[in-house]
Amino acid sequence: MFLPMGKLFTYGSLMCDDIMFRVAGDCTVIGKTVLTDYRCLAVRNEEYPAIVPQPGFSTLGVLYDHISDEGFTHLDDFEGEMYRRITVWVSLESGTQTDAFAYVFRPEFKHLLTDREWSFEHFLNSGKAAFIARYVGFSKI
Repeated sequence: MFLPMGKLFTYGSLMCDDIMFRVAGDCTVIGKTVLTDYRCLAVRNEEYPAIVPQPGFSTLGVLYDHISDEGFTHLDDFEGEMYRRITVWVSLESGTQTDAFAYVFRPEFKHLLTDREWSFEHFLNSGKAAFIARYVGFSKI
């Protein structure tokens, strides 16, 4: 499933470049992006979110580029069975649109989602340390 583009739209813990680099290795931060018609929800009893298709919603995120095939293999392992990597169209702050991969929550796991919007600010203030402590082995994927 590897496409030659090497771009990934991130919307959760991977928006933190320190976490992204530990999981995927060297890559380039392109900047803030928006994915339309997807909603970002909290996953029950977790610090991380999931996105699901939902018209009328937008998800803010960060776009990375120059991710190697090995980096995507690590990302696939990191995201696990609850997420599927698909190609989406995102909008950069400049207004430019581009295609990129994104990890979308699989419908068979929707019972694990809350109806609460996930907050990156809340994650940075009170969830990131717990996430790193809980997933301390993610850099060894």
